[in-house]
Formats: sequence, structure tokens, C-alpha cells
Amino acid sequence: MTTHFYTATSLDGFIATPEHSLDWLLKQDFDEEGPMAYPAFIEGIGALAMGASTYEWLRKHDSVWSYEQPTWVFTHRALETPEGADVRITQANIRDVHAEMTAAANGKDLWIVGGGDLAGQFADQGLLDEVWLQYAPVMLGAGAPVLPRALNLELIELARNRSFLCGRYRVAG
Repeated sequence: MTTHFYTATSLDGFIATPEHSLDWLLKQDFDEEGPMAYPAFIEGIGALAMGASTYEWLRKHDSVWSYEQPTWVFTHRALETPEGADVRITQANIRDVHAEMTAAANGKDLWIVGGGDLAGQFADQGLLDEVWLQYAPVMLGAGAPVLPRALNLELIELARNRSFLCGRYRVAG
């Protein structure tokens, strides 16, 4: 079982604008059947974690909750959950939630959907194994950083998907 942080980033290292928007990403040319694309990645995922900003953006922009996997949302706010979805609002300790996610994943991998700070909290606890970055050909100038932590990575896979440079990294040390 591997814990992944799989995300897209601007070339200058931001995963969202200062307003938490991902609209810049949706304008990009990416082959969903190409290398390191989402459909193949999500097949191996058994549980997800995300921060409140990511969760709220998804709820605002998707009319239907698209995840079948149990999902933990880290927040101190009261958030509504989609009817029939396995969404768990939490303020619990990262280690405790990781253990719950592992049990719920039934042998599949874990995905830290976003944001970068949440992925950093998993890394701080030694619970992040891989970072997958899809570099979009855009500069945002400001916003939410990919991973606001010092973290050593080892490149284990590299691919081009249309105009994206895709890298898969192992967390080193």
C-alpha cells in the first residue's frame, strides 16, 4: 500500500490560484488515456484525503460526487456531505486518519487529493510515499504552493502527456 500525492501544478509551482481556483487547469490540453493520466491512477486508489478548500471547489464545480472511495475531508468548518457518498469530515490526527484510510482501502493505495499543505502534513509524519506532478504549461504568479515543505524526492518515472511534463517521485529519506 502506497500513499500518493497526485496533482497538477503550474510551472511556477502552484496548484491553485490565490482564490483557490483550478479554472486554469481545466483549459489545458491533457490526454486522459495518455501516460500518467487520472483514469489509470484512480483505479488503484482505495481511499482519499483532501482539505476543505479542495473539497469545496469540487462540490461547487461538480454536480455529482464522482468518488466511490471513502473520503476524509480535513477541516475545522461544518461542511455538508453529498447524499449517499462516503465522506467523513474530520479534525483528527493525521496518523489516526491514515490508519483508518488504510483499513478502508482494502489493500489499495491512498491518495492525498489536496492541498499541498495537507500532503505536507502526511509527509511530516513519514506517511507520504510518492508525489506525482503534472506540470501544466502556465505560470500563475501566486497561489497555493504544491508542497510548502522541504522534502527530498527521487525521480522514478517521467513522461510527456501532450503539453504536460509528468513526473512521479519517491519521497526520499
